[in-house]
Amino acid sequence: MSRTIEIAGQILDHIGDRADAEVVVSGGESALTRFANSFIHQNVAEEGHEVLLRVAVDGRVNSAATTNLEGIEDFVDDTIGIASLQRVDESWPGVTEPMDIVDPHHFDDATAEANPDERARVVAGFVSAAPDLLAAGYCETMGHDVAFVNTEGHRAFGHYTRATVDGIHQASGTAGSGHGTSPRLGDLDGSDIGALAADRARRGLDAFDLKPGEYQVVLAPEAVATIAMFLSFYGFNGKSHAEGQSFAELGEKQFDASINLYDDVHDPRALGIGFDAEGTPHRRLDLITAGVTKAVAHDRRTAKKAGVASTGHGSPGSEVYGPLPTNVFLEEGSTAVDDMIAGVDRGLYVATFNYCRVLDPKALTVTGLTRNGTFIIENGKITGGVTNLRFTQSFVEALAQGRVSAIGNDARFADSEFGPGMMHVPSLQLDAWNFTGGAAG
Repeated sequence: MSRTIEIAGQILDHIGDRADAEVVVSGGESALTRFANSFIHQNVAEEGHEVLLRVAVDGRVNSAATTNLEGIEDFVDDTIGIASLQRVDESWPGVTEPMDIVDPHHFDDATAEANPDERARVVAGFVSAAPDLLAAGYCETMGHDVAFVNTEGHRAFGHYTRATVDGIHQASGTAGSGHGTSPRLGDLDGSDIGALAADRARRGLDAFDLKPGEYQVVLAPEAVATIAMFLSFYGFNGKSHAEGQSFAELGEKQFDASINLYDDVHDPRALGIGFDAEGTPHRRLDLITAGVTKAVAHDRRTAKKAGVASTGHGSPGSEVYGPLPTNVFLEEGSTAVDDMIAGVDRGLYVATFNYCRVLDPKALTVTGLTRNGTFIIENGKITGGVTNLRFTQSFVEALAQGRVSAIGNDARFADSEFGPGMMHVPSLQLDAWNFTGGAAG
């Protein structure tokens, strides 16, 4: 029996009939190999458990979390005691009734048991792709079990693994980035990822300042991942939608007909487990189909308010910031990146976005910077590096009907500003992107 199941059962026994409760226990090992100046300088590993507990006493709700298993009974008693002092939560939906859970089986024994030597081999591939440059970054492996129990008798268990390599190659005054994430460490080719980072670094030498303006763009998967994450967090969010703060207009064609976006933890390429923090099963959720906005994500609280069923997107804190999709796939196209670049007369190739902030959530107007690989495209070819630029752009408008020129055939997990393993996206060629200044403003 998994230790997570044992801990969850002990907590539920201690609660008894004092409260309605749901318990989530996650545990396992996360290990990290860091490198800088082309040398590994740190190997660290952490093993432990985290308990998330939500209780309701006569409709008075309290949530808490701990990693201290030594004082778990006091933690439970305190959580219940504080709940009894709260106001009645009229939007409390109650705990999830028992239901079937399908395990997506995103677990790889070799990744869960990976040792420093195995991560070092991935790092060595990244570094050796450009021995004349300086490399920095990390390789991470993790394997976690998750157990869910509640006072209605609902039980669920899942486990997953994740491996990531992320780094840069640095040349004189420039840097290029590379990233890879998969449920399996064996899927990650450090040499290929390092070669991409090195190519971007070398192309960025002697970068020049570019006049602000509206340009055609080819966006690499990391930049597209940021767009997809912001669409998910601020738009396809049941709480934001209910409060009138979301761009999403259900049933309306808000995007180019080539755009298909969905959330599906059961996709064979996905990461994660088959249920959310409330024990609700994950199911495929089509967010955009042929450019039409189809749905928003719900937890039990927002679903109750909307008069629909939860879509399985409850998470710790979603009662505050809302439920959001985190197993998102932007359906890839058939165009190679080189062909996208060849189709641009004058524009920019952008590797990543950085420090993005929302100016207008309703229009999803965002300002941010380019980073670690921004290049001028002239007559269908990259001809030089460009210093980092600031943009101010509505992400919804950028993907509107007629503005998506091509979708890449290179879909993969890409790192957004919210972390790796949540957005599986390809490159995009867009008709226009509004750059408003240099990195200084």
